Amino acid sequence: MIKSVKGDYYKMKKEKYEIYETKDYKNIREVLDNAFTNYPDNIAFKLKETNGKQVNYKEIKYSQFQEEINALGTTLINMGLKNKRVAIIGKNRYEWVLSYVAVLNGTGIVVPLDKGLPEEEIITSLQRSYADCIIFADEFLETMKKIKDEKLTKVTKFICMDPIWENEKTEDFLYLGDLVEEGKKLVTDGNKEFIDAEIDNEKMSVILFTSGTTSKSKAVMLSHKNIASNITAMNKVEKFLSTDVNMAFLPFHHTFGSTAILIFLNHGCMNVFCDGIRHIQTNMKEYKVSIFVCVPLLIEAMYKKIEKEIEKQGKTKLIKFITPISNFLLKLGIDIRRNIFKDIINNLGGGLRAIISGASRLDPRVAKAFNDFGILTIQGYGLTETSPVLAAENENCIKYGSIGFPMPGVTLKIYQPNEQGIGELIAQGPNVMLGYYENEEATKQVLKDGWFYTGDLAKQDKDGYFFITGRKKNVIVLKNGKNIYPEEIESLIAKLPYVEDCMVFGYPKDDDLIVSVEITYNKDFVEENYNNITKEELHKKIWEDIKEINNKLTNYKHIKKLIITDEPMIKTSTAKIKRHEEIEKILKNEQQ
Repeated sequence: MIKSVKGDYYKMKKEKYEIYETKDYKNIREVLDNAFTNYPDNIAFKLKETNGKQVNYKEIKYSQFQEEINALGTTLINMGLKNKRVAIIGKNRYEWVLSYVAVLNGTGIVVPLDKGLPEEEIITSLQRSYADCIIFADEFLETMKKIKDEKLTKVTKFICMDPIWENEKTEDFLYLGDLVEEGKKLVTDGNKEFIDAEIDNEKMSVILFTSGTTSKSKAVMLSHKNIASNITAMNKVEKFLSTDVNMAFLPFHHTFGSTAILIFLNHGCMNVFCDGIRHIQTNMKEYKVSIFVCVPLLIEAMYKKIEKEIEKQGKTKLIKFITPISNFLLKLGIDIRRNIFKDIINNLGGGLRAIISGASRLDPRVAKAFNDFGILTIQGYGLTETSPVLAAENENCIKYGSIGFPMPGVTLKIYQPNEQGIGELIAQGPNVMLGYYENEEATKQVLKDGWFYTGDLAKQDKDGYFFITGRKKNVIVLKNGKNIYPEEIESLIAKLPYVEDCMVFGYPKDDDLIVSVEITYNKDFVEENYNNITKEELHKKIWEDIKEINNKLTNYKHIKKLIITDEPMIKTSTAKIKRHEEIEKILKNEQQ
């Protein structure tokens, strides 16, 4: 019998895991009303405005944010968009959040789209979601004109986040800023259709397209209840402060990005946007960022820079000596971490107190290092289909390499475990999606007898912590029946200093599969450490390291084919490798 993790288990763990009291939110309006009521004068967004070399900052308080949500929502309803589908596309910015909430909290159904989609897929997504309106950044203006002129979708209203030239404006092509001003007048004149709109917590309110790492993206249907319940659960186990500064980095079209921004808005935090991936460290200093939600790839890159700087200053031995002493004192209740590692923290802006990692597995060594520095670093796990968080660590419950415990209200179970205790992770909870839009067959494949089948393989240790061991679809099944979990081997290869990315897969040969790896190496590291090395010599050098890793593995797991490249792999917008597409690319290149 497989043990579900809930009930009595939480009674034992509650003091350590469910450590914060919070309101039980039923919908997103309630989530935001908490800040509007308690923190009206807090700064909700700090926006950078650049004019040539001059840089100015615009601050939007929660009271203004509330006024602009009500104004935009009122105008959208006045335009005939009540209960209609509104798509949003553009980079993370204030206008994106404003539009998202104005649609979600009383107008209709919101359809966030990936700004990285090619034109053809934007059109397909609008068609599949039956969008009636789209709110877009000006970089998509030409695409929107094409969609309108050629009548490629049922979209009839096109709203640009940026000011557009007067000659571009028509009855159907509008500027968001104008609609906000129009809405303010409507509200002043007594229009309360948006403000008093009833919210059905149970019905579909969001259509989110999955990242589609293994197949064509599916459209996930989420309700207010799904998202609000997940925010409630997160509030019970994680610490968020009204004084926190959040850098909204994860793309909003992903459920972790859009849910995370709502959590920070719930607490009255200040939210800022980065100028691009190369400017993250600079922006952290600029805004004194205190909490950062991001993907492992970025966290690991940040740590590599820190490690390199420590080595450059000749402080590696000192850090290794002082860290155990600091951790020993911590057990006695004496925390000196942020004092002795002050230089490292200052290099990250000086205010960073917490990092939340999601999307994929964070290197345990990196997580431990940041925690040793006094920056709380925890791993979370979830899917678009679960709004998104199913499990996470918190400040009192950390076990490196794990995904922690199930969220309050969520039940997790290992389905059909093998002799190693590894099986598919399945879940129940109020955050589980309504289903896939217009795809009953796919819905039935993952929702069975009240359980959501994640497609991820996991195990649970004696203390109740869950560990993701791989993706069910990624398992390499050899002709002799042996199963190989690529992620297990990848975690070993990723520790090699020159590895930027790696992917273990089954290469088809003689009616069987051979365990193979593709490695993207860091060109800068190779040039700096292996002077004038040829690609053939580098391949030989890496192969020697792979042999060392093979020595640690049982024979059937041995890597027998190595491919090296300095080209980035095909990825989703949250930096997950699109394995199917990458393998197709490899096979095509090998055949040429």
